[in-house]
Amino acid sequence: MARGGFPGMGNMNNMIKQAQKMQKEMAKLQEELEQRTVEASAGGGAITVIATGKKQIQEIKISPEVVDPDDVEMLQDLILAAVNEAMRKADEMVSSEMGKITGGFNIPGMF
Repeated sequence: MARGGFPGMGNMNNMIKQAQKMQKEMAKLQEELEQRTVEASAGGGAITVIATGKKQIQEIKISPEVVDPDDVEMLQDLILAAVNEAMRKADEMVSSEMGKITGGFNIPGMF
């Protein structure tokens, strides 16, 4: 047998080291995503939603002009649209940051 163990073990060790490094970077990113935010609005800015990269809503701003007691459905629709857009932006941010770590290699279920 060749010195140093089985043939190809050096490549396996390098892969393990790379995976461990990637795992540390992803753990750090998860912590950072709790602090990073995205903002989305609907109704021309009448409703604004701020969410973290971990998909936690931090703030919802509602412009007084959009509050109409005779049209509550419109307000509900605007809030829903802004929240959905904020969640989409949070997903986009996470995917972008993960791509930087994984080099675009898709790892299902990581986030």
